[in-house]
Amino acid sequence: MIRLYCIGLFVLVFAILANALANLLGIKTWYDFLNLLMDKESSLASISLFDFLWLLILYPLVLGGSAWLGAWIHEQITQL
Repeated sequence: MIRLYCIGLFVLVFAILANALANLLGIKTWYDFLNLLMDKESSLASISLFDFLWLLILYPLVLGGSAWLGAWIHEQITQL
């Protein structure tokens, strides 16, 4: 249970940092994308290719990497 908590904390922190960085760089986040889908007056054409690459490739890699890092750090701590 502690292992899952440790991994979850890493994913949460990295998700917050990744979203903050995306906002800083002007890249659409999932929140922006979902709001765009809900807005009747907006168009999907306003999303760039890089936004799609971020949402569908880079962001999942960041979160997956953070889960791996959290699991690795937990393993290192438990081996002490």
